[in-house]
Amino acid sequence: MKNLNDISKNDMWEAIVSSDPAYDGIFFYAVKSTGIFCRPSCKSKVPKYENVSFFLNAAEALKAGYRPCKRCRPDLKSKNYDPFKPIIDDTIHIIENNYDQKLLLAEIASKVGVSRFHLDRIFKVRTGYTPRLYLEKVRIEKAKGLLLTTSLNSTEVGYQIGYQSISSFYHAFKRRTGLSPSQFQDNSNKDL
Repeated sequence: MKNLNDISKNDMWEAIVSSDPAYDGIFFYAVKSTGIFCRPSCKSKVPKYENVSFFLNAAEALKAGYRPCKRCRPDLKSKNYDPFKPIIDDTIHIIENNYDQKLLLAEIASKVGVSRFHLDRIFKVRTGYTPRLYLEKVRIEKAKGLLLTTSLNSTEVGYQIGYQSISSFYHAFKRRTGLSPSQFQDNSNKDL
């Protein structure tokens, strides 16, 4: 088991400043002025060096009277705790189960408990898509399925998957597939 003496205070400080996840589980740090302890990877504001204490484990920090950070949850066993995972998962669930309705970013953000700006940013970082582009992706995948398995024409499909404007549906479909909905349907029928 590593000892705090095996790592220099300078290395630990650099890990805190850079929010380095490689040090998670190796040490924890506490901030005297706030009474809170964190993982080295915590994205909270960098404290003043003179207010920081280092601990080998969460139990030591708790014993010293510090509270666990609500952002990085150092009290949980998981080394890879992601405080945004529930927000991302809930957002995906809302989009995938309501893709056929008019969805506004502000409404989704309100349902998952964050601002729309924060949701837009963290969703893009974690998934590679903004919520709007993820909704478009889900809708176009559903449209492709409907065009292949039903006798609905492309206008009916566009409305069924939640588009309020058929031109928006056509533009999104072409952007995602390189084909218009009818070209996609025709190409698929030729393959049969």
